[in-house]
Amino acid sequence: MKPIRLDGQSLTRDQLVEIAYGASIGLDPKALKAVARAADFLAEQVRREEPIYGVSTGFGSNADKLLGAHPLRDELPGAVKSGRSLHEELQHNLIITHAVCVGEPMAPEVVRAMLGIRINTLLRGHSGIRVQTLEALAAMFNAGIVPVVPELGSVGASGDLAPLSHLALVLLGGGEAFLEGERMPGAQALQRAGLTPVKLSYKEGLALNNGTAQMLAMGVLAVHKLDALLDTADLAAAMTLDAFAGRLGAFAEEVHALRPHPGQVHVAAQLRRLLSGSTLADIPYHLVPKFRQWLPHSWDTEASRELRFDIGWDWVPSDQRHGREKFYKRFRPFRGGKKHQPQDSYSLRCIPQVHGAVRDAVAQAKRVLEIELNSVTDNPLVFPDKVDAAHVEEQVISAGHFHGMPLALAMSYVKASIPVLASISERRLNKLVDPATNDGLPAFLIGNEDGTESGHMIVQYTAAAIVNDLASRAHPASVFSIPTSANAEDHVSMGANEARQVLAMTRDLTKVLALEIYTAAQALDLRRDMINAARELAGRTDAAAFAVKVQGGPVGGTDAAGIFREEVDGLRAELAKSGEFHPGDAVSAAHAALRGEIPFLERDRAMDGEVAAAVRLVESGKLLDAARIALS
Repeated sequence: MKPIRLDGQSLTRDQLVEIAYGASIGLDPKALKAVARAADFLAEQVRREEPIYGVSTGFGSNADKLLGAHPLRDELPGAVKSGRSLHEELQHNLIITHAVCVGEPMAPEVVRAMLGIRINTLLRGHSGIRVQTLEALAAMFNAGIVPVVPELGSVGASGDLAPLSHLALVLLGGGEAFLEGERMPGAQALQRAGLTPVKLSYKEGLALNNGTAQMLAMGVLAVHKLDALLDTADLAAAMTLDAFAGRLGAFAEEVHALRPHPGQVHVAAQLRRLLSGSTLADIPYHLVPKFRQWLPHSWDTEASRELRFDIGWDWVPSDQRHGREKFYKRFRPFRGGKKHQPQDSYSLRCIPQVHGAVRDAVAQAKRVLEIELNSVTDNPLVFPDKVDAAHVEEQVISAGHFHGMPLALAMSYVKASIPVLASISERRLNKLVDPATNDGLPAFLIGNEDGTESGHMIVQYTAAAIVNDLASRAHPASVFSIPTSANAEDHVSMGANEARQVLAMTRDLTKVLALEIYTAAQALDLRRDMINAARELAGRTDAAAFAVKVQGGPVGGTDAAGIFREEVDGLRAELAKSGEFHPGDAVSAAHAALRGEIPFLERDRAMDGEVAAAVRLVESGKLLDAARIALS
């Protein structure tokens, strides 16, 4: 990957993702001049003995304590001196005492993104860090050193203090780091990379650990994953719609122009594209047969006996058509697999409204994240070029940009939306396996003529378990503040927990969507093959032979029998002249990509490896890529 030049002004989400996954970084020379001005300004104010928070005072609840000329204990006999000034001691101690996170190490891509964010924001020149310290941080990053940052410990104000301290600790020669995949002490990692530890100067500890880099990094990586998952959800829904021979009127452009939420309009258009070319969607009701149990006498040729199903319709006699005569002139009087109703259930018909609302939640998060990427989020803020300042307090201003609430609330919105997307996916999956709702497909999508097979029954259990777990994790962390620092920090955002949970939840959303696609592919095969089997039979038999697939017809030579035979022949002729039925072009491409690794389930077999393969296909983007190529 090309190096990403950071200037504090123009970092994008896509660039941060590249940084997270391996791109090196460079520092903009013009930005470094601004960095130097702020550092020189602070040094001058310290020389003038100006009281500045976090520079010549303590932190948090210690803000009322001014630093002296040297440690008081240095005056005692036998005192061991650290060799650092109190200003240096203040910054050093800030890092080493704040690096107290616990838990498993954050993923390397998260840590790399955090480093990229921190370096970028320091380049704005309002933090007081020296150029050489910032260059040392960039050198550590480009050397491939990834500090070990345990995942739990930030309350999201003052920023992500504890995790960012773990980042800075390695720069000081402490802590632990990964280098080329090996975990080792931070000092050893620096030495192997040919780097030396840094001694911190005025406000540099605060500059390094005071900010929103963890929640921002996790938020950006989460929405990056969600971009692909939102498209995957639309693809899964389209495959399920084709498997249901669903109705497309609910996705019409003129319909969504009347309620033009951006996400909703986008999803409706996407479904129209994904289902373009389908001859299953909007198929006339009467052409869709329903599943019947295969029996040895179900079919009359060797080839057709290989089918894993029987098919059939129920005839609607004349005396049951009163008040519906017009309908039965448009649609033939046969009840098959597709119910005679102009609308599908909510989990199919309302896909644009639900998927679209989730898209809008993610879009709002993106807006917040993009602002934050090039914002200064530490404290205090240094304004060295404010020439009309009467006092240093007007040039070094304590504020609250470290507070993560803008990110926390945006992430809580996304967090609430993830179980919604997973839930509607699971509902579609459940419709596919339930014979009461799957419009004429076999129970659990398996022939099961011997009563020994479960098919896709338990796939739905797994999806249900994941959806429940996602729902239980959707409670917003941002609504529950726990004060810290002896109540100096009396309202915190918990944004790091919010973003960490969202990032983790994307992995489980991936699994639910994979389970729907895995199941929808099975249903699609059955639906397509059942209709095409009816078409093939219609093309090679007469009305009498075809009538054996229709139940409810009269017997004997009555007038009703003649009407029945005439109407059966009409159904047969319509099927015979139909072209082969198939899903939309994009759905077909994704289905073929899945079938390249997971065959149709003819009979029960071990499914654990197939489920894992389906998840990998979604994670890798292979199915999505196949659909996109078909649309291009």
